[in-house]
Amino acid sequence: MRIYLTIIFLLFIGCATKEYNSYVLPAPGITKSTQKPYVVNGVIYYPKREVPLGWTQRGIASWYGPNFHGKYTSDGEIYNMFAYTAAHKTLPMNTIVKVTNLNNGKSVIVRINDRGPFVKGRIIDLSYAAAKKIGLDITGTAPVKLTVIGFKGKNYVSGYKIQVGAFISKIGAMKTAKKYKKFGYNTEVTKIGDFYKVFIVGFRTYNEAKKFELTHHIAGFIIGD
Repeated sequence: MRIYLTIIFLLFIGCATKEYNSYVLPAPGITKSTQKPYVVNGVIYYPKREVPLGWTQRGIASWYGPNFHGKYTSDGEIYNMFAYTAAHKTLPMNTIVKVTNLNNGKSVIVRINDRGPFVKGRIIDLSYAAAKKIGLDITGTAPVKLTVIGFKGKNYVSGYKIQVGAFISKIGAMKTAKKYKKFGYNTEVTKIGDFYKVFIVGFRTYNEAKKFELTHHIAGFIIGD
């Protein structure tokens, strides 16, 4: 279970009386997120003032639900377990994060509005709704990849990518990624389950991705980010 924060500076800078079902709407009355250091179990955490678009982190995700529903988050909002939100120890409040479950490849987009989890190895605590979307409600925890895709409640990254391979060997995946990078788009290698999957990323529309496939005679899978 998550632990309430022992704050060394005032964290609650506003409060909300309305619950939201969208990650893009911060609570009314919150004009800026708290950046004050805080202490939990003797450890001082220093929230980041900013992170670059595309910032990533890997670790274990967990989730929290009914016992916290209707209570205040660290940002002063009312926690809604059916909204797409999450707790992170240091990311700026209202940062938009894409969370990918590395066991099954499923992903969800959440807005950071709380602090936690304070369990060793865990990097993010998802709301019940967000956890359910990527199968975390069943397993409880799972390895995930976090990618920052927006700030202040707004998503600045969207588009499509093409999966061009899946390898047991990371070396094989990296060679394939390097091969496709010369065509002008970025590539990424993501371990999902037992496989290293290779993606060509950065397509703004489905048609752009499809045209690329046809032009370069690629038999891949187009996936929406």
